[in-house]
Amino acid sequence: MYRRTIYIGLMLMIASLVLSACGTGGAGVEPNIAVYGSTVTLPDLDPSSGFSDDNKVTTQTYETLTFYNPPGSADIVSPKLATSWESSADAMTWTFHLREGVKFHDGTDFNAEAVKYSIERTMGLELGAYYIFFPVLEVIVVDELTVQFNLDYPAPMDLVLSSGYGAWIFSPTAVEGKDNAWFNEGNDAGTGPYMIESYNPGTNLVLTQFDDYWGGWEDGQFDKVIVQFVEDPTVAEQMIRSGEVDFTYNLPFENYGALGEAEGVTVDITPSFSNILALLNTVKPPLDDPLVRQALSYSFPYQAIAENLYAGMGTQARGPVPAGMWGYDPNLTQYTQDLEKAADLLDQAGYPDGGFELSYTFVAGDLDQQQVGELWRAELAKLGIDMSVDGLQWEAQWDLGMADPSTAQDAFAFYWWPDYVTPYSFLFNMFHSEDEPFFNLGYYSNPVFDDLIDSADELSGTNIDAASDMFAEAQEILVEDAAAIFILDLPDIHVIRDDISGYVNNPGYPHVVFWYDLRR
Repeated sequence: MYRRTIYIGLMLMIASLVLSACGTGGAGVEPNIAVYGSTVTLPDLDPSSGFSDDNKVTTQTYETLTFYNPPGSADIVSPKLATSWESSADAMTWTFHLREGVKFHDGTDFNAEAVKYSIERTMGLELGAYYIFFPVLEVIVVDELTVQFNLDYPAPMDLVLSSGYGAWIFSPTAVEGKDNAWFNEGNDAGTGPYMIESYNPGTNLVLTQFDDYWGGWEDGQFDKVIVQFVEDPTVAEQMIRSGEVDFTYNLPFENYGALGEAEGVTVDITPSFSNILALLNTVKPPLDDPLVRQALSYSFPYQAIAENLYAGMGTQARGPVPAGMWGYDPNLTQYTQDLEKAADLLDQAGYPDGGFELSYTFVAGDLDQQQVGELWRAELAKLGIDMSVDGLQWEAQWDLGMADPSTAQDAFAFYWWPDYVTPYSFLFNMFHSEDEPFFNLGYYSNPVFDDLIDSADELSGTNIDAASDMFAEAQEILVEDAAAIFILDLPDIHVIRDDISGYVNNPGYPHVVFWYDLRR
């Protein structure tokens, strides 16, 4: 019944779009519509603060100065709203030359003042990925199409400004005086190829072509893109099989094999920059004892989860930085399941028979996180440890984590992917000391670790190899302290209809489809 309701609603909506789209392709011409079947909703459409799956939309409606290219490309980043740039030898001053003839969706001209306004608004809100601009001391408008970033310490600003979170440029005219609610009502103010036409939270969001897009338009490009929210992964799979949606992901891993043989669809599997881990509550007894956390690390069924739950498509993680990214260390110490070693560590910590209870929280509806918890619970029971596996809505889980650590969860199931492609994204957000919890939901605090990653981040602007070594040293500290269970480096697995051409996955922008580049 649920699937039928979605199907009828979607078909009626598309029919309505067809009837109303005479201006798109001429009277009576059916528009070219793509449908993204999203199993998650959009937490925050504000380009300054959005920091999650809202990237499905912000990447269509906004643009950054530079663009992170897919692995294997000739260049790490390429021009977008900036056409060229240069830095001083010490990477303390960066100058970007901006693209001419670009319009915002409100009709105003893109220029250096808009860049300055956008970056300063994001920095001032202190939300989402604003921390990527910690190095920025000031943004200077040199002239109409030249902007300069003066830094407090060296940083790779060409990479920073390619970030899929927080680096978006928007119209000061449209945004001045508006708050977060304005964006989340379905308004946008970018330069991207698509504009938000309508937004029905929990149901769908409709994007339509921006006629004055600087890149121009050709026949075969999509006139409209519908982001259709499909909470049930089983329903999403049925819809991609039937052609009701053109793209989806986050389906049960055991289903991809059969789906790859289905007519009309392709299962695209590539390495990602994403991983899954369980942040351990480092301040709440008994997990405030590193020996107990190490014991839990040895109790975890890494291979069973990789081979059974993820069908061999993921690899056991070595620390928090995923394989394939710079800063990953293939020689990092790695825990393996060893219940005898776990029992010995528990005995040293004063828990020879276990005898304590733990709580593991995950996002309700995420079958992978749930099954990870259930498989781990069975292993902990062999050590005399009783762990509850509790599914919460993301907002409730995050609220619990950001409340009093002494009453919070013991293990917080977590996915992470980068804002811009740097180890600092993983290490700073999840493990740097915080006065108030935000994304460090294991409450880990180690001044030596903090100094290492902060220094490595500064060094990355001038010597990325030396910075990589420092990031590896910092990760060794995390592994020794057992600050988290480092579970799995995940693959990107996306399902797309065969009549869509031009798709290339870009792990720098996770689960994003750049619809402007595709054709049917």
